Amino acid sequence: MNQNKTVPTGASVAQFLAGVEPERKADEAQQLDTLFREVTGYEPQMWGPTIIGYGRYHYCYVTGREGGFLATGFSPRKARHSIYIMPGYQDYGAILSRLGKHKLGKSCLYVNKLADIDLDVLAELILAGLKDLDAIWPVQPA
Repeated sequence: MNQNKTVPTGASVAQFLAGVEPERKADEAQQLDTLFREVTGYEPQMWGPTIIGYGRYHYCYVTGREGGFLATGFSPRKARHSIYIMPGYQDYGAILSRLGKHKLGKSCLYVNKLADIDLDVLAELILAGLKDLDAIWPVQPA
């Protein structure tokens, strides 16, 4: 059975955030950390070398594959922030239409800089993702 490549590492979130470059990206990563902590009520945990996750869930598919994954989170990548909203197959079009400039992936959205988006709308999106995920797989603190 394949195992998830992205797993909790136990690495320090504070140390990771302190090493983010350039300075603007580091400042925005701190803002995102504050936002995710406030919205989720969860303490962050590093997942893999670059993803900060808030909360977790355990899944078990009909195929028998099971595992755990972060409930929501972000990664301050060099080109843009990757923001993870689960479950990715939900229709968040109404919220996303008010978010601001972004690009969509399967379970994440990409934002070049926080000035391009409305952080209150991002908070709404995070909550909607957590609620929808929790209806399928119970979300728990990390």
